[in-house]
Amino acid sequence: MRIAMIGTGYVGLVSGACFADFGHHVTCVDKDHNKIKAIEDGDMPIFEPGLDQLVAENRKQGRLRFTTQLPDAVRQADIVFIAVGTPSRRGDGHADLTYVRTAAREIASAIEGFTVVVTKSTVPVGTGDEVERLIRDTNPAADVAVASNPEFLREGAAIRDFKLPDRIVIGTEDERARQALSEVYRPLYLNQSPLMFTSRRTAELIKYAANAFLATKITFINEIADLAERVGADVQEIARGIGLDNRIGPKFLNAGPGFGGSCFPKDTRALIKIAQDNDVPLRIVEAVLGANEIRKRAVARRVAAVFGGNLRGKTVGVLGLTFKPNTDDMREAPSIPLITALRDLGANVRAYDPMGSKQALQEIPDLEISEGPYACAENADALVIVTEWEQFRALDLDRIKDLMMHPIIVDLRNIYRPEDMSARGFLYESIGRGRHQPKIAAIQSPPLAVQTAGFSTIEEIAE
Repeated sequence: MRIAMIGTGYVGLVSGACFADFGHHVTCVDKDHNKIKAIEDGDMPIFEPGLDQLVAENRKQGRLRFTTQLPDAVRQADIVFIAVGTPSRRGDGHADLTYVRTAAREIASAIEGFTVVVTKSTVPVGTGDEVERLIRDTNPAADVAVASNPEFLREGAAIRDFKLPDRIVIGTEDERARQALSEVYRPLYLNQSPLMFTSRRTAELIKYAANAFLATKITFINEIADLAERVGADVQEIARGIGLDNRIGPKFLNAGPGFGGSCFPKDTRALIKIAQDNDVPLRIVEAVLGANEIRKRAVARRVAAVFGGNLRGKTVGVLGLTFKPNTDDMREAPSIPLITALRDLGANVRAYDPMGSKQALQEIPDLEISEGPYACAENADALVIVTEWEQFRALDLDRIKDLMMHPIIVDLRNIYRPEDMSARGFLYESIGRGRHQPKIAAIQSPPLAVQTAGFSTIEEIAE
């Protein structure tokens, strides 16, 4: 089929490349000439493993092209996907539909023959109705069906998620649209991907409900982690113990510094606003969003506590800046409030991230960026693991210890075993597992050599 994808952001670019890989002819449209040229030159605007190869191969096969000319792309398309941004609106948290509305009007002016217009962007309930109204107001003669097809892509695993989805949700009550979208996704049928048809408004709400529920799981296990620390329990064993219950499941039960990224914060805020507009209180979702914001701001206190609350003049190395591994996305990343708070407490901060350094400098322009994890650790008083990149899971810990001023690691992702870190002579702080002091036999660093009586901070040790 002939597909036009309006928007070459994360959703549009990944979806367009994957549809082309299914054998469809896809034209991706964006108003940014520089962005289109960069993509054609092989320079992806986002980091997603395998995306550059997927784009290059399908361009070579003639199934994928890029343009700034929306009318030509729409006129030739059987299906037009709207995949533009819907950021949080300044001031109230509502999803900003400016780009969606603009796209709808421009699509309406270019439509020729029967066309299915599909919102793939995450949009509030009722947006499909508005898109259809805008199209019909702009072009009363348009033969069009408007549907909703929300995306459920995880950054860092988006291509796999697109090709091996848990479900494909399509909101439409138009039989022609149903048939057309069934054909678009037909290549997945051998994988028995569940194709779920609903009303348009139901599909729009499914997306928000899914993200809010996952955000709730993250926030829940984070609060259980805080309790586990106080009572001497292990949150990872708790997560496994409850995750083995198939009614709960193990995913999204990893304690950490709070959720970030392009979806969960924005979508939970938007869902709350949708509910408020309809006089329906969503107390659980409101509490989730509030608890997550508090957690991200407070996480720096974990680092400060190791130094008795005094970070003035201390050097803290931060490993990982992006909100999750295998992406360069810095949107609402926990590293941003962490670094800001560490600086406010008087610390000198340097950081390293395999892919996110350039984007991090847009958020924190004067941040000192290291060339690698070992450069980040050199002469640092403490090292904080913020993002669980694969390369951070297999650090040469002996080398790290030798490079650091004090062997102190605050692991916000629980990627190491406390007993191993203690045996290697690290003062090791993790989430929901308590603080672990170095074993006496393993201590070689002079500042910790006198730690014999359960000192809890480096300041007490120095005294």
